Amino acid sequence: MGDAQLRICVIGDELTAGMGDARALGWVGRVMARTPTEEPAFVAQLPVPGENTTELAARWETECTRRFTPMADNRLVLGMGATDLEDGLSLARSRLNLANILDAAAASRIGCFVVGPPPRTDLDGEALAALSDAFGDVCQRRHVPYVETFQPLRAHEQWNADVAASDGVHPGQAGYGLLAWLVLHNGWHGWLGLPTEG
Repeated sequence: MGDAQLRICVIGDELTAGMGDARALGWVGRVMARTPTEEPAFVAQLPVPGENTTELAARWETECTRRFTPMADNRLVLGMGATDLEDGLSLARSRLNLANILDAAAASRIGCFVVGPPPRTDLDGEALAALSDAFGDVCQRRHVPYVETFQPLRAHEQWNADVAASDGVHPGQAGYGLLAWLVLHNGWHGWLGLPTEG
């Protein structure tokens, strides 16, 4: 990381904000609590509930550049949701939107880390699996870390029980803990140049 201050903008839908978590931490708060930086990191959570990738692509740069500085270690975390399916966006459009965000960030030397959409009981599982695969492929082609959350949680008893106890879409404390675990154990520390958690 060097001596530059770490600045992280986290964009995505309401899961990025931890909606449904009684502790109000969500996965982002839990991940940052386990991220030992030498100096305090600046973390800006910038969620928009029910946002699709077209809307996300249209707003991220304006919002994030206001919080970044040229002297900082600027990072962008994308929490990808499943709204594209609800809004009828094609897989090609979803892929292009994410690709445009990652390419623009790379051109501005902003490191990116992408977290895929977790399972939901109100959407077709195969369609959501295909969306997650599409996001993963876009990231792989650009050598951007991608955390697959759909497949690990699809048949996870604790995740399904936690979501079912809520509204069928948003997890509670246990579910956000599982999302945080997946992020922490799939390249997070390495992406930040920090020692891997044991």
